[in-house]
Amino acid sequence: MFDNGAVTSLDALQPRLPSPLEEIVDERFARCGVRLLLKRDDLIHPELIGNKWRKLAPNLTAAAGRPVLTFGGAYSNHLRATAAAGRLLGLETVGVVRGDELAGRPLNPSLARCAADGMRLHFVDRSTYRRKTEPDVLAALLREAGAEEAYVVPEGGSNIRAVRGCRALGEELRGHCDVAAVACGTGGTLAGLAAGLGPGRRALGVPVLKGGFLTREIRALQHAAFGGPRGDWSLDDRFHFGGYARTGPELESFAADFEDRHAVPVERLYVAKLLYGLLTLAEEGAFARGTTIAAVITGRPFPAPWTPHPSSRKAAASSRSSLRSRARSISSSM
Repeated sequence: MFDNGAVTSLDALQPRLPSPLEEIVDERFARCGVRLLLKRDDLIHPELIGNKWRKLAPNLTAAAGRPVLTFGGAYSNHLRATAAAGRLLGLETVGVVRGDELAGRPLNPSLARCAADGMRLHFVDRSTYRRKTEPDVLAALLREAGAEEAYVVPEGGSNIRAVRGCRALGEELRGHCDVAAVACGTGGTLAGLAAGLGPGRRALGVPVLKGGFLTREIRALQHAAFGGPRGDWSLDDRFHFGGYARTGPELESFAADFEDRHAVPVERLYVAKLLYGLLTLAEEGAFARGTTIAAVITGRPFPAPWTPHPSSRKAAASSRSSLRSRARSISSSM
């Protein structure tokens, strides 16, 4: 139990681990000789979804009942997950939000969810936010937010504990795939995934932000977590669609089509870019015939619960029975 008696154990939240691994029969990948698996981390927990559980759980344990302060933008999945964890575990949470201009505006659905879950929001100007990791700036932010005793989790949740937590993702995929692929924001999930896969397997990251900075960040995270590089990993930064929170008609059409084909909800800011990138790479011949790819599904659409697009509900409904027979769950063998 934490010192404040808030919770007895994170296990009380009943995470679904290992997360399910499903085979998806998609003729576009099949034509390229590629087998596609979905690692359904979106089913770990209804509110602490995907890599958020893997990254937050070890940090929440380390917080030991103290308030948790973390950082994010106006539409941050990480902020929502941290706020939900606070509500579920009885912990105080503080979110430092990029953009002081947002303080006087109505909260968008993402930040409104954070506030509804009890998170105190502290808005800062963008210049200060960029310097948030500097010790003096961080100390000032903690004072201003009234959270000097808080346990600090970095933006996106990526720190040593998170990277080590994500190593289990790679371990769960050992022996099931040749390539494990994940969309990347801050790089912590890929850093841990690559470390856990073991020899003869490789990890592929699809950045959702532009800028080309992740290679350096992932190397630094692996050095901090494991003392040096781990695993075989690479990045393909062609599929960010203009940057974080940017999509466009082509990506929207692709995501809706994937939902129609497979009755799987496709989160647009990360997962859609990953799946689009994998199909493009398969069609380019980037994967040898016979390759098995596991795509890590790290999130679900927000804010509304996913339903098929109106034009596709009939097709999705009629395909569910056949999809159940075609989608082979192999998590029991893990």
